[in-house]
Amino acid sequence: MSQSAFPRFNLYGVRALYLFEMNRFRRTLWQSLAAPVLTTILYFVVFGNAIGSRIGEVDGVSYGAFIVPGLIMLTVFTQSLSNASFGIHMPKFSGTIYEILSAPLSAFEMVIAYVGAAATKSVVLGLIILATASLFTTIQVEYPLLMFFYLVLVAFAFSLAGFIIGIWAEGFEELQFIPMLVVTPLTFLGGVFYSIDMLPDPWRTLSLFNPIVYMVSGFRWSFFGTGDVTIWISLAAISAFIVLCMALAWWIFRTGYRLKT
Repeated sequence: MSQSAFPRFNLYGVRALYLFEMNRFRRTLWQSLAAPVLTTILYFVVFGNAIGSRIGEVDGVSYGAFIVPGLIMLTVFTQSLSNASFGIHMPKFSGTIYEILSAPLSAFEMVIAYVGAAATKSVVLGLIILATASLFTTIQVEYPLLMFFYLVLVAFAFSLAGFIIGIWAEGFEELQFIPMLVVTPLTFLGGVFYSIDMLPDPWRTLSLFNPIVYMVSGFRWSFFGTGDVTIWISLAAISAFIVLCMALAWWIFRTGYRLKT
């Protein structure tokens, strides 16, 4: 069988595009790190200390420790969407997207480079938030390897979603539309600061239709071995989300939707 039947993965091209995006992150390293860390400190001052002292424990875990996985997920959601959408939207805005499309990179390789860079940034920020949170409360991760795997998986999933948003958006206003008006409310209603078991029916039942619940719950399970839903349902939900986003990305490159106009 000829070698042409198996297209060669352009590792050099993917690496170049990946490093280009990571260099942009390094140029704004202080701004990229300062805001999430300061936000986490404020959350702990308000929720962990002021409110947490009144709540006590949730599912046998101190409230300060209970909100740590939610705060990490909150950072990963927002930063993954922002980094990935901005990373692909700027070439569209400046007109350099045509140079990237004409490069010897397949659609899959482009997605891997952009999404991989955005996910890397989010994972780094997530680990920094974890280290910052450990200064305020005692944290014990029951399944550290699962925690890291889940963190990478969620960062990849939302970076992929951000990549699609960046292509869909025709201006900077639209770039913020879905994260601000859709994802942020779903995040705060997704059990970041509480367990959905604390909600009365029918609100608890309605919360189960929020996909953010499954991602926060799965990540919290890796810390404490308990969550609002089982870890397998959480992994199935995030896997389905990734498959849906990959299908949308494939359709975008196949049709050229808002890439070539």
